Amino acid sequence: MFTATIALIAAQATGTDEPAPAPAPPRCEGAQFEAFDFWVGEWTVTPASGSEPIADSKIEKVSAGCAIRERWMPYRGGHGTSLSAYDPQTGNWHQLWVGAQPGRVFFDGGPHEGKMVLTGYWGKDAQGNAQLVRMTYSVQSDGSVRQHGQSSIDHGLSWSDSFDLIYRRKDASE
Repeated sequence: MFTATIALIAAQATGTDEPAPAPAPPRCEGAQFEAFDFWVGEWTVTPASGSEPIADSKIEKVSAGCAIRERWMPYRGGHGTSLSAYDPQTGNWHQLWVGAQPGRVFFDGGPHEGKMVLTGYWGKDAQGNAQLVRMTYSVQSDGSVRQHGQSSIDHGLSWSDSFDLIYRRKDASE
């Protein structure tokens, strides 16, 4: 409403009936916004320690290039979606994960030494302690992407391996 009123006042000031075009929104371009682009693509996912694929994953730029959406499609159920975006106000990347079970998980972080590192509280251990999960995404020498997950029950003082996945481009593996 406010923007339309300003446009109408501007149009009246110039003597035309046409409102002035709205200014273009800021663009999501530059190194900060492109730091996670290496993950964009269509992938076959395998455990790092195995060769049998466990999932497909489609990762694409959405919302005029301001966000990255993953569609996680495991072969045995448990589908999910993540939406990741750079926030210029905080200088961090934020990721929202929604899986096949009720609830959601928020991760925060950003690029570190050529890798994308995101952390967030996700689930509980066998004793009911909240688990801090750190996911490190890195490009491998063959162009694949490794997603290494580690968990901590002492708020990041110590870490243990949780999962280790390799994303291989579908066009490269066919």
